[in-house]
Amino acid sequence: MQEATVDTKAPAKAQKLTASNIIGYALGDTGGVLAFGVISTFLNMYYTDVFGINAAQIAILFLVARVWDAINDPIMGGVLDRLKPRKTGRFRPWIYFFSFPMIISLICLFLPVNDWFNMSSNQLLIYAYITYIFYGMMYTGVNIPYGSMATVMTTDIKERSTLSMARTFGAGIGQLAGSVILPMVVYSVASSGAKYLDGHKLFFAILVIVGLQIIAYQLNYRLTKETVIPEAKKKDASIGTTLKSLLKNRPFVTLSLASMLLIAGNMFTNTANGYLFKNFYNTPGLQALVPIATYLPMALVIPFLNKLVLKFGKKELCGFGAFISAAAYLVMYIWRIPNPYIFLVFLLITGIGLSFFTMEVWAIVSDAIDYQDKLTGRREEGTSYAIFSFFRKMGQTVAGVGFNALLAYIGYVSVNNESLTVVEALNKPFFSNVVQTTDVNNGIYTLATLVPFIMYLIMALLMQFGYNIGRDDAIALKNELEERNAKRDEAKSE
Repeated sequence: MQEATVDTKAPAKAQKLTASNIIGYALGDTGGVLAFGVISTFLNMYYTDVFGINAAQIAILFLVARVWDAINDPIMGGVLDRLKPRKTGRFRPWIYFFSFPMIISLICLFLPVNDWFNMSSNQLLIYAYITYIFYGMMYTGVNIPYGSMATVMTTDIKERSTLSMARTFGAGIGQLAGSVILPMVVYSVASSGAKYLDGHKLFFAILVIVGLQIIAYQLNYRLTKETVIPEAKKKDASIGTTLKSLLKNRPFVTLSLASMLLIAGNMFTNTANGYLFKNFYNTPGLQALVPIATYLPMALVIPFLNKLVLKFGKKELCGFGAFISAAAYLVMYIWRIPNPYIFLVFLLITGIGLSFFTMEVWAIVSDAIDYQDKLTGRREEGTSYAIFSFFRKMGQTVAGVGFNALLAYIGYVSVNNESLTVVEALNKPFFSNVVQTTDVNNGIYTLATLVPFIMYLIMALLMQFGYNIGRDDAIALKNELEERNAKRDEAKSE
């Protein structure tokens, strides 16, 4: 297959996307979410129930990793902005290059070192630090150029919306493997009849996921094309200068906070639902239906989304949808639903509400970066997206640190606190089967419903009253930038 190249002399105008461009772009998020899905669903439980790390230690681990990201992400974005584009583009080569070490880091995360080397608790904790931070750095190397690439594939509002939907669809495919198929194959049954997370099964499933990631990233590189080439960066446009101007960009800051809450809510519920179905409902296999309840509404909305966006606007749809999700979680918290299938129905309602924001967030961030271009006269996709990505990673921190702190607060018992007689009864040192108390299980239900309600309510308020690029504003912004760029190109040709 012939590799796509970029025309470095192309004018900065709206470009029409081909079907292969859209498919290739979608597959980039398929590759990323294949890893993200399994990590958000199983890594926390893997640490507590397989490695035996207590929840408080995991919370500190996630916090330390995000502190490093605060340094690492803006540096990566600045490097992308200031390097001269290659023949194959500014962002595509980086995605291709970093995809390989990211895949290796995913394997390292779930290596059964506890079983192979009989490591101590402290050694396992150190191993978790090294592998998780390494994975985060490699994921940054892929995700920041991938997200930035959307802004240079086209400037057309409708085409950007299509790319955003394609990315969400690609993410849904990746989530299918990590959150739908894996829960059906990675649990085993102890002699007592209780189900537990089987570390060996999970590791072999990771190897299959890695093979799918390789295919996804290869196709992403070969099918995508960068057509909009920004102006060369001024020497005085430092990362610090860009960061200061971004903090004055109201839509960018508001969207970053809302997106942080979206990621925090999604990751929190993914993790909490794993514990909820395993402990509160004692039906861990039903966890496989959770992503279906999340992504099925998106599939149903996709045919109508562009028309809805043109009629009502991206901001307006996202704020309204977030209110629906918040309301559903409030009902779930008050009712304390006794049946897992009814719980899944309510998750479907929350999925309907979140589908608008989830599918349009990448188109909205492109608008916010355009607004930055209007404010400063510079195209700085790499740095802007790096800061946006950092906010989203902070959402992972809010979820990871918050969930583990709350898990410790309600008294969840990890492997290290389990009595030796239970471990010996299992006769499987790499696995665990800790029975939680009724109070702990009720606490897990509260965490899984009350916290998402709060997060999505704040997110709805931010989008409805804080984000200030509505439907008409987005159209006016696009026209203003196109007129400015046309004048620039005309002046160059004279």
